[in-house]
Amino acid sequence: MEFNSDFRFDLKLGQVGEHALAKMISDEKLEVKFDWGTHRTGNFYIEYESRGKVSGIAKSEAKYWCLIAASPTADRKRVAEGDFKGSDALFSIIINKDRLKEICECKAHRKDVKGGDANTSLGYLIKAVDLLLSL
Repeated sequence: MEFNSDFRFDLKLGQVGEHALAKMISDEKLEVKFDWGTHRTGNFYIEYESRGKVSGIAKSEAKYWCLIAASPTADRKRVAEGDFKGSDALFSIIINKDRLKEICECKAHRKDVKGGDANTSLGYLIKAVDLLLSL
């Protein structure tokens, strides 16, 4: 596809992206994680152990992970019910799980960070900006 500043070019490119996303969602397992702290900390928390057992990215069977940074102003109850109206500050990344694991295991990221329910999990802290730059 050659560059063209025409709306039809943009529409066609958008449709290619829509098709790729639809195929990813319908043909492959997708794990979705909300991170309510990303807007405050700038990090995503990627769990790999919980209560002494392998979990999260270390156990996931999904091919892709969708990481969603939910705004601290978002109404958690409404979001949990699937109502995203008024949740204008949602930011997401969809990434191949194997690539995410590679990024997590890079020495530049913090490992063995406690988190999850009652801090019973261990995970990686990945800066959202580093994650975007690593794609």
